[in-house]
This record gives sequence, C-alpha cells and structure tokens, in this order.
Amino acid sequence: MGVMDIVNARDPFEKEFHQAVTEVVGSVKPVLDKNPEYRHAGIMERIIEPERVIQFRVPWMDDQGMVRVNRGFRIQMSSAIGPYKGGLRFHPSVNLSILKFLAFEQVFKNALTTLPIGGGKGGSDFDPKGKSDNEVMRFCQAFMSELYRHIGPDTDVPAGDIGVGGREIGFLFGQYKKLQNEFTGILTGKSLNWGGSLIRPEATGYGAVFFAENMLETKNDSLDGKTCLVSGSGNVAQYTTEKLNQLGAKVVTLSDSSGYIYDEKGIDDDKLQYVMYLKNFKRVRIKEYAAKYSEAVYTELDSAAEFNPLWNHKAECAFPSATQNEINAVDAQNLINNGVYVVSEGANMPTVPAGIDIFLENKILYAPGKAANAGGVATSGLEMSQNSMRIHWSREEVENKLKGIMKSIHDACVSAADEYGTPGNYVNGANIAGFVKVADSMMDQGLV
Repeated sequence: MGVMDIVNARDPFEKEFHQAVTEVVGSVKPVLDKNPEYRHAGIMERIIEPERVIQFRVPWMDDQGMVRVNRGFRIQMSSAIGPYKGGLRFHPSVNLSILKFLAFEQVFKNALTTLPIGGGKGGSDFDPKGKSDNEVMRFCQAFMSELYRHIGPDTDVPAGDIGVGGREIGFLFGQYKKLQNEFTGILTGKSLNWGGSLIRPEATGYGAVFFAENMLETKNDSLDGKTCLVSGSGNVAQYTTEKLNQLGAKVVTLSDSSGYIYDEKGIDDDKLQYVMYLKNFKRVRIKEYAAKYSEAVYTELDSAAEFNPLWNHKAECAFPSATQNEINAVDAQNLINNGVYVVSEGANMPTVPAGIDIFLENKILYAPGKAANAGGVATSGLEMSQNSMRIHWSREEVENKLKGIMKSIHDACVSAADEYGTPGNYVNGANIAGFVKVADSMMDQGLV
C-alpha cells in the first residue's frame, strides 16, 4: 500500500492535506530510491501521521451575553529536530484538513531554517473580524484555558497566523502567564515591550522578497525596476510591499477576501502607510483604498469566475501572500502570458498542483511557500532564542540574521535539486532538503 493510498483511506475528506502530501511524495521519491533504509524504517508512513492531534471545545460569551461555541485545534506534527513550532490561525475556514496540511508543510519549512524547531499548527474556526476587543479577549482566554496544557517553551511554541496578530497574541499570552504562573517565551509575535523581536511582523514578507532576490541573483538579475503583483493585505503582503519598495520594485496590486485594487502608478510608501491604517487599525476592506486614490481600480471578487483577475496584469514578479489555492491553472498561465518569470510564495500552498506544473514547465523562478515564506518562522525561532537568553537584538542584527537564513535556505534548495537531478527545481529542492534533515533525525532517534 502506497503512502497516498494510506492517506486517502485514513483521511478521505482532507483534500488540502492530500495535496500537501502528494507534492512531497512526488519530490522525495528519488531520495527514497537512493536511500532504501528510509523505506525500511517507514519514514514516509510515520512523517505523514501527526505525533499528536488535539481538538477541544471553546465556549465564550459575546457582548450581548450570548454563549458562542467554537472548535480549537493543535496539530503537533513532528518533534524530530526540536519543539513543535507553527502558527495559530483564527478563521472560519479552519478545519483538521487545513491545519494538518499547514503542520505538514511546517515540518519541512522549519527544517530548512537551520534552527532546531519541529513542526506544528493550530487555531480555531473563530472569526475575529467584526468582533470587539472584549469579545476577542474572552475568546482568546477561553481558547488558551485548554491549549496551555499542551504547550510550553520546550514542548510547543505557537506563533500568529491569519487572524492572530499582536492583539490576539497579547490576550493569549496573558492568559497563559496567569494559568502557568510563569513568564516564558511560549508564544512568538509578542509586543516589543514584553519579549517580542524586532522584524517579527515583517519577517515573512521580507523573507519572501529576499528569496526572490536570491533566485534572481542566479541569473545576474535583481528586483530593481520590476513590476510586482502582490495578493493579500495583511502582515505578509504589507511587508512584502515595503521591502520591494526599498529594493526599487513597484507593487501594483493588493487584495482581501472581497476583491483587489490595481494601482498602475505603484503602491509607494505613503500609500502603503494608508493600507496599514485601513487594515491594522480601522480593520476595513481594501476597497477604501480606491476611494482615496482615484488612480486605483477596485475589482470585486467573483467567486464564480474561473480565474482571479489580480493575476492577469503585466508584471515580472508575483508574490501570492493571501491564502492557500489562490492561483489555479488558468491564473498560472495568465501570469506566464503577462511576462511574470519570478513567483515567490508568501502564503502557504497558494498555487494548486496544476499551476505548479505550469510554472515548472515554463522553467520560471518559482519558490514554494515552505522555502520562500520560512522567514516568519525563522524570526519566530530567533525570538525564542532571545527569550531563552533574556536578551534583545537590534533591528539590524535580526534583519541580517534573517537575510542569512533565507540565503542558506535558497542554497540548500539549489544544492538538493542539483544532487537529485532536477537543477533549478526549487519545489524538489525544498522538499528534499527538509525531508532528509527530518528523516535522518528520525532514524537517529529510533522507532518513536
């Protein structure tokens, strides 16, 4: 029975998880063929099965005094190279399939960072949008009242993800501290006043840009003067835009779940500050950008359309930074047709398998999320280190460490792809490099 047969039989309805496993299985087959000891030790059969899955009820009270009930989850996927590490996501779409795919991806991403951290993911189907601060606080306290039993600085160190920003991390940490009666670096993404790291909110976006820069350098090219398409408008998209602006590129798109804006003149630093105001403080739709800047065109999302028009503009680079499966096969072809030859994924698994095939067939510079967006978890790992040592690094130190980590991830991908006969294939390179590190660690530790 093959690995995919096992996954399909055990988890028949978890399509996102199937997708993530399929990609890795395809990439690492040459590794398994070359190293039969991995097959004998059942590495693939073990690595696809989480070490621990925690699901729990989260009852909380809204501002009207009504009791609401959500589901909470934590997927502790692999601790082969360190404590579980991965974000918490608060979004209505959250379910076991999505969290298992994210945790599975996280294992390889974390292995690539060069830091001693394992893979995990968690969250809830709670939607913080439209909720008051008090409602969010009550939910976070109820959520942590169960989660605290399963996490710790040497066991599992969650971070933020979609729907879990500085506000949520603060409420979660406060409750953890109260319940455990200790101040430890248990959550990353904390405020600078109480243990947070500089560059942490920026890290995923900055890292995706650094990775794109590393890919272009292999072709004696750079980001300077490039037109870029960016999706999303949260932390990742905001700081991707900021770093692209700093490197002389021009960002022309941003989006949210309602639609997207196209600003041909470019979203410069002043415009970006307005986006941050809309999204981080007013918490309103990106549509309001077009109301302020008349040169921008807003297009509402049409869920029935066979493609996303955001990916159908002339550009050289694309940075999908919103969510999973936001680029389908039609979108991928549109990107190619419009001159895009660099794709660096700020989101997790934003491109469907058929879209990835189109990128690889056209031999563009394509960086999968597990490599390109590893900057976020890398800086989370640096925050863990700072917390453990009770020290604080400067902005320059953290950014230089991040830049160095992204360069080492890039080089590891290139080296692994070359070694196994697929030069320039960053998908294979990322999967193989991460897999070998985890597999060897599992072999060393015996059958556990």
